[in-house]
Amino acid sequence: MELIRLLVVDDHTLFRRGLMALLSQDERFQVTGQAGDIGEALRCVAQAKPDLVLLDNHLPGVLGVDGIASLKAAAPGIRILMLTVSENEDDLAAALQAGADGYLLKTVELDHLSEFIIKVLAGESVISPEMMTKLVAAFRGKSASSAPEPAVLPEMPAGVAPETAPAHPGIDLLSTREREVLALIALGDSNKLIARKLDIAETTVKIHVQHILRKLQLTSRVQAAVVATGLEAG
Repeated sequence: MELIRLLVVDDHTLFRRGLMALLSQDERFQVTGQAGDIGEALRCVAQAKPDLVLLDNHLPGVLGVDGIASLKAAAPGIRILMLTVSENEDDLAAALQAGADGYLLKTVELDHLSEFIIKVLAGESVISPEMMTKLVAAFRGKSASSAPEPAVLPEMPAGVAPETAPAHPGIDLLSTREREVLALIALGDSNKLIARKLDIAETTVKIHVQHILRKLQLTSRVQAAVVATGLEAG
């Protein structure tokens, strides 16, 4: 199997080297470079041609989130996974808007980090469970602030009940089990944890997730979590 090439970008030398040593123990990975700032990272991307960059945010000079566009322009198709201590929802939103493929806190367990790397390279978006609630809150706040003024509707005739539009197109197409899976996605649960909670196979959970995304016309678990949270709020 071809090794997955990684670039670690972090200004703390001890953390960076420790992470590199740990990742190198995984036979799936090859750490092809390291950098302490965005300028150095851009040079490493050109030379080492990594598949994925593990990027800290609080870097000297240019912040990590502000360097995402340059890194992606330098190497089209590269994946960028934020790995930071910042639990600020503005940093999270800025990273995702800039094109980051995931946002993880440095408290993540190593085995989880390895699996998240694989997921990102498979096209998934990953976010630390601790940040999921903040993402939804930020999404709601933005939606509320940009919502138009409600229209003044005429009074309904007596005895006529107003029709209620579904909370999201396709939500009524979900089965009971798919709704259960969707609720657990909103909690930030992994497929493995969902399988354990519902006492079903993990492969079955993956199929349910695929059906949920297709029926709701979504492209990621993050979007599904936002929809699920909106349903709970309603």
